[in-house]
Amino acid sequence: MGKNAHEIPTTRPLDYQEVEKDPTFRELKKRHRSFVFPLAIAFLAWYIAYVFLAAYAHEFMARPVFGAINMGIVLGLGQFVTTFAITTWYVSYANRKLDPLAAKMRAKLEAEESAR
Repeated sequence: MGKNAHEIPTTRPLDYQEVEKDPTFRELKKRHRSFVFPLAIAFLAWYIAYVFLAAYAHEFMARPVFGAINMGIVLGLGQFVTTFAITTWYVSYANRKLDPLAAKMRAKLEAEESAR
């Protein structure tokens, strides 16, 4: 009998609750969270500080730094610089610490899937 779209697959799907118990997966989640959460909190604090300064510290934000460039512009551009720096840092971290574990986990899951 040929395969068609109405046939029921004979293999059982992966048990993702079991995958979550795997030590490699747990380490991957731990590494990811230990990098992302603190950095996200720090960036949000920096962003909120900028917003509050812009809203309530008008004299400080209007203080000239050089020429027509004031603290508000410098700190505003700092938001962009920070965003690019965090992105670069994350990519580097992921390449070194996350991708090897993710590749190991993927290979393990693909081996399990092909064995079914």
